[in-house]
Amino acid sequence: MFVFEKLKELVKTQPDQVITVFQGRETTYGEFYRQARNLAAYFQTKGYSKDDMIAVYLNNSDYFLICYFACQLGGFPILPVNTKLAAPEVEYIFSHSDAKALIYDPQLEDVLSEIPHIIDQFEDRLSVSGEQTLLNVLADDSKPFQLPDIAEEDTAVVFYTSGTTGKPKGVMLSAANVRAITQIWSDSMELTSNDRMQISTPLFHCAASHCFSVPTIYKGGTVIIEEAFSPEQTPVTMEKEKVTVFFGVPAMYSILLNTPKMREADLSRLRLFTYGAAPMPYELIRKVKSQFSHVKVQNLYGQTENSPGATTLKDYYALEKIGSVGEPLPMTEVKVVDDDGNSVPTGEVGEIIVKGPQVMKGYWKNEEATRQTIKNGWLYSGDLGRLDEDGLLYIVDRKKDMIIRGGENVYPVEIEEVLYQLPEILEAAVVGVNHEIYGEVPKAYIVLKEGWTLSEEEIFAYCKKKLAKYKVPAEVVFLDILPRNASGKVLKHRLRENVNV
Repeated sequence: MFVFEKLKELVKTQPDQVITVFQGRETTYGEFYRQARNLAAYFQTKGYSKDDMIAVYLNNSDYFLICYFACQLGGFPILPVNTKLAAPEVEYIFSHSDAKALIYDPQLEDVLSEIPHIIDQFEDRLSVSGEQTLLNVLADDSKPFQLPDIAEEDTAVVFYTSGTTGKPKGVMLSAANVRAITQIWSDSMELTSNDRMQISTPLFHCAASHCFSVPTIYKGGTVIIEEAFSPEQTPVTMEKEKVTVFFGVPAMYSILLNTPKMREADLSRLRLFTYGAAPMPYELIRKVKSQFSHVKVQNLYGQTENSPGATTLKDYYALEKIGSVGEPLPMTEVKVVDDDGNSVPTGEVGEIIVKGPQVMKGYWKNEEATRQTIKNGWLYSGDLGRLDEDGLLYIVDRKKDMIIRGGENVYPVEIEEVLYQLPEILEAAVVGVNHEIYGEVPKAYIVLKEGWTLSEEEIFAYCKKKLAKYKVPAEVVFLDILPRNASGKVLKHRLRENVNV
């Protein structure tokens, strides 16, 4: 059954079970469903039709998940928007998506105030506080609600991902996609109604929502939501809320292992540490398993285009298959192929392709990109990898030159396009370099026009106006010329290695 149908069923069998906890506020399954139904009814009363998109621009809270399920109930595709983006990035997503209504956090009004002409496009704007508040709508039981006829292929969610070239693309996930990924991860992690899932990564990312929050609810468990990750607060929440499953990127585990509160906390209820965005280094896994011998670990690999979910590395392989992202998930096929789509021999490198009921229906208003990405039902990931003799997958290189900074995907072309807006810059190239905490950070190499001057501080200041904070280069290096091959392509591997630059 669809995720909203499962929620309705759970409301009948366990209405008083706690579904979410946020900053001490507990919400039961019964109350959660009532509020989600009220919000869906509000949009129906306002004249919205099934398939009208609703933009949700919220920081982490229980309200985010209520909005998520309200959209599922009403058949309105939800558009979760990254709250770390700069105003021009948000402007593009709002404009391109054709979203009809906006639910937003007043903490983000500074960004919205920079794009008033775009905000005016929304027929309805609901703030978490203010005159026309989301809270008033959630509390209003007076409006009638009619459950629409929702088909498997109806769009349920649209996540915008940064493109390797050009503008971000809206990944359309259907109701069937969401159901499939929910079943896949809840089975893979063996979730039950006794699980208490701690979420401290952004819910606007598909991982926090589709790998953890929605699957936990599907199984009748409880989602413990933090507004953000904190080395001081996260261990306290973990202990206080008797968390059983925690998700973090490797950088977060590195920080937590060096946090006194983590070592002192009573985490006897914990049964599973999950991690993603990058394979965890052997030494870090060893430390985690040594310090928490009763807790299993599990790596998750996927991308927004597969909801996300492709493979998983379970605990029994954690210290044996170092660097692997594991075996194909249930209902999922994974192959490594050559340029003609033929499987390559074991151990050889090729492109990773994925097939399963969680593969997206396509990109919003971008049929050409959809055709290039999905071929004969297979999703061409753009990631290079290899399979070992046991059928486990290893990532050899990431899509194009993508940087993963503390779990956030950063595409160099986004930063380069901003740098080229500065009139003093002749050429710019951005690469990822190693970082002790974040794994990788962007580093910019700049060639100035002859006779022009520009300081590192001026570049930082400009980028901060145009880009999300995590995309701003951590370092800027000025060069006389960028290294190129015979065809003129910038040799980014030499920039990463600082070879003759």
